Amino acid sequence: MNTLLLENNEKDIKTAGKILANGGLVAIPTETVYGLAANALDGNAVKKIFKAKGRPADNPLIVHIADFDDIKRYKLARDLTEKAVKLAQRFWSGPLTIILKKGASVPDEVSAGLDTVAIRFPSHKTAQAVIKASGCPLAAPSANLSGSPSPTTALHVMSDLNGKIDAVLDGGECSVGLESTVITLTTDKPRLLRPGAVTVEQIESVIGELSVDDAVLNQLEKGAKASSPGMKYKHYSPKARVILVSSGDEKYINFVNERKARDVAALCYKGDEKGIDTCCFILGEKDNYIEQAHELFKLLREIDKNPSIKTVYARCPKPDGVGMAVYNRLIRAAGFEVINLEEI
Repeated sequence: MNTLLLENNEKDIKTAGKILANGGLVAIPTETVYGLAANALDGNAVKKIFKAKGRPADNPLIVHIADFDDIKRYKLARDLTEKAVKLAQRFWSGPLTIILKKGASVPDEVSAGLDTVAIRFPSHKTAQAVIKASGCPLAAPSANLSGSPSPTTALHVMSDLNGKIDAVLDGGECSVGLESTVITLTTDKPRLLRPGAVTVEQIESVIGELSVDDAVLNQLEKGAKASSPGMKYKHYSPKARVILVSSGDEKYINFVNERKARDVAALCYKGDEKGIDTCCFILGEKDNYIEQAHELFKLLREIDKNPSIKTVYARCPKPDGVGMAVYNRLIRAAGFEVINLEEI
């Protein structure tokens, strides 16, 4: 398959819309990461996403819309609750995904057989334009090979999926850099399933108490079914082994230096590199989680460009605010391997 690299102009957006309307796959930019889109109402088109990515079929997808009224227009959800409307009014368009009871039009391929559907209204103007041009809602997980770091540029997508999909629409670098926050409104209490740029505190200011699913910060229990993308499998991983290190600045620097070698790298905060004697990839300022979120996936892909790096010791952020999202992605990239120097 010849993968087209489309530009961010009216002509190419129409081309992308036509490909999607005809059952094809197009990687599109959003404010979070690039998504691999297909017609969300066409089960056969959605199956192509799983094949191209090598994605397990029990991992549900998010449906992207370009207008709040699309939920009713396309019969995506059975029940638009008061809390759903309040959240949409406050955070849409933007990086928040809301899980509702699935409507009649949503095929099982999208929901992984669940009776729920995840819906998002992205703020990226190009994403909105492509959805409108296609004439349908779009199912779109991250546009990468399953398990690898999510793509934040069109070149990242081409690196993973060139020859596997119909087209990539280049809309520049993603502004957020991590996938959307996911909450479900189908449980007794609203629950956070995946953290992102919209924080627990922000959501609670709109709808009250929000519980945090145990799988956000820990490994999903064996045999449990994933309710959201990003819950079940090892994700976001470079080829090198990633190990999280929980400690203060000096202990982290000393720990890495004791293990320095040509095949060891540090994924660290700005300033750490002054004391570290091995290759460093700088996430950002220690307490600037928005900067860290923007840089994380890009750096994990940079690590892959150096095949001599076999082990990466990564600073472990505090799971607060947007830091929870950075922690969530890093702990999955590390396969839940954490060294706590405060306990040694």
